Amino acid sequence: MAIIADVRIQEENGENYIRIAVGEYPFPISYRGSYYIRSGSTTQELTGNALDEFILRKHGKTWDGVPVPFVEFEDFESDAFKVFRKKAIARSRLTPEDLDITDEQLLDTLRLTEGKYLKRAALLLFHQDPEKWVQGAYVKIGMFANEADLLYQHEVHGPLITMPDKVIDIIYSNYFKGMISYEGIQRVENWNVPQGAFTEAITNAICHRDYSTGIPIQIKVFPDRVIIYNDGCLSEKWTLHDVLNTHRSEPHNPAIATAFFRAGIIESWGRGITNIKNACETAGKPEPTFEFKRDREFSVTFFTGDNIANTSTERFANGDIANDPIKDLLNDPIKDLLNDPIKDLLNSTQQELVSILAKSPHLTIKELADKLQINERNARKNIKVLKDMGIVERVGSKKSGSWLVKL
Repeated sequence: MAIIADVRIQEENGENYIRIAVGEYPFPISYRGSYYIRSGSTTQELTGNALDEFILRKHGKTWDGVPVPFVEFEDFESDAFKVFRKKAIARSRLTPEDLDITDEQLLDTLRLTEGKYLKRAALLLFHQDPEKWVQGAYVKIGMFANEADLLYQHEVHGPLITMPDKVIDIIYSNYFKGMISYEGIQRVENWNVPQGAFTEAITNAICHRDYSTGIPIQIKVFPDRVIIYNDGCLSEKWTLHDVLNTHRSEPHNPAIATAFFRAGIIESWGRGITNIKNACETAGKPEPTFEFKRDREFSVTFFTGDNIANTSTERFANGDIANDPIKDLLNDPIKDLLNDPIKDLLNSTQQELVSILAKSPHLTIKELADKLQINERNARKNIKVLKDMGIVERVGSKKSGSWLVKL
């Protein structure tokens, strides 16, 4: 693509001169085999992911629509398809008759195939291990006492279609606390971060992020704020001001966005940020802020005051248990939440299991048994007790799922 300049001969003070005016170009310019784009007052060369994306879009394709060879359908996560069907029917986006097809046919119906190949979006949405194909396709969550001190953390892996629910469950079970009140006999929990706003934010981050960078979504929880960091880029000619105000829907990953829409997880009208703001306003919470840095990093910050953390996290910050070398297994938020009645019902092995699963939710039964120095049969027996009591739950499949502590 060449530059077309406006060249004119003009006269000033009796002297002739040549005026060359180059207008704004919405696309990169090719020069000697390289592509360049103007950003503010500087000229930047397109390389790596940015160049790949430019070339794809030049040919009418998007990153998530690229076909991937050597993928076996047998490796896909059957539970992920069940989640999709359940959500799509519940939100009336599809009917039971629409979904009376095989999982393989469903991928074709969602336009996630190209010839004999599956698209990247299919792998991210439904494959049991998307990270085998796309590095960084997961979510990191961390609780911080301050910018330097990490108290504890979780990671959420697996198919994208199941990821929003997993993140919300972990965040609201382990990182936030709600003030409980009653309206008549109805229990009401008032969270510092409205669940509707946070769900919208994390869903949009998962759906619209730039997966080509290999950097996971990161959620940093502080005593007074929560920040969601997400690699992404704005549409051509868009600014942050455009995104924060009324705009059309133009997803970065249209194939993923279509599946999320069919499942009823998102809308398709470009109202995500408006919904986040409205949810915070309705709940009487501060309006979050949105930032876009270095052409790739998008973040949303929810302000929570000084009481977001679970009580146990406050004890971490105060040093009540963090500096006790004898209580290594107790240094997590869940163990501290085991109140006396619950402790009386659990043996020491079961209490340690709760502690370990809170810190390492992706451990297998064998790994848990090794940590506790017991056999696998004993570990399974104690896990069953915790599951029957509703204290822990297995989320996802045996291979890629995780343990959720529900205190």
